[in-house]
Amino acid sequence: MYAQINGTRIFFDVEGMGWVPDGPVLRQKPTCFVLHGGPGGDHTGYKPGLTPLTEEMQLVYIDNRGSGHSDKGPQESYSLENNLEDIEALRRHLGLEKIVLHGHSYGGMVAQAYALRYPEHVAGLLLLTTSPSYEFLDKAKKVVEEKGTPEMKAIAQVLWDGAFSSKEQLSTFYELMAPLYSVTHNAEPSDEERKAGMDARERSNRCYEALNEGFGGFLKSFDLREQLPSISAPTLVMGARHDWITPVEDSEEIASLIPECELVIFENSSHSVIKDEHAHYVSTVLDFVKRRIV
Repeated sequence: MYAQINGTRIFFDVEGMGWVPDGPVLRQKPTCFVLHGGPGGDHTGYKPGLTPLTEEMQLVYIDNRGSGHSDKGPQESYSLENNLEDIEALRRHLGLEKIVLHGHSYGGMVAQAYALRYPEHVAGLLLLTTSPSYEFLDKAKKVVEEKGTPEMKAIAQVLWDGAFSSKEQLSTFYELMAPLYSVTHNAEPSDEERKAGMDARERSNRCYEALNEGFGGFLKSFDLREQLPSISAPTLVMGARHDWITPVEDSEEIASLIPECELVIFENSSHSVIKDEHAHYVSTVLDFVKRRIV
């Protein structure tokens, strides 16, 4: 489905019922916007991993402008500001009063910014392996210097410079960096696992220009730390012990700044918690939603 908002066409997909039979009444579930990483990722990597969350929430998967199935535009339009305002415009388009925001990585940065600007429309925050400020960049660079192969270091420099030149080069980045993104990465996959991985890559439609705009530009000055104590929505922060790009101490910092926030650290995960500890992730989110949001 598409919404024509803010001068562009944004793709979204809905999973799960919003209203469910509950004895003699219909009960409304919370609606959760799923915000992908990148910048420049898309929603496809969350399917079917997030499907169990529809037990308690209706999910709205979103592709940011330029990414996935959403319309392209000039690189300068792929900004945090526009991503933030597109979420608000989509909320209005769908006629929703309040939304839960599930933000992973860069999506978590957008979710934090949205909660600060539109607190009256936030029912809850689910922040997964994300950061509150630009300081994650230097920490990630140190990890690559310490643990990366020469090939990893070379392709990571393209990321730091915001200098990707093609989708093929971006695909090479994710292939080379895969061992850092996931502790369950298999360097020698079976034919079935290899095909599944190829299929997943073919399904995605990443936008290297959006990634360049972020890492080469606005993420270098991104910083919400002074404002985070004003967030009042129920918030779950989920960090990963072995996360290389948004390190665990960043999740701990967010949790220390948001009042009455809950923090869960996934001890056997890197950035890809949904892959590395799927069952634990699902039970953690459902428990929080049942206690704090529903």
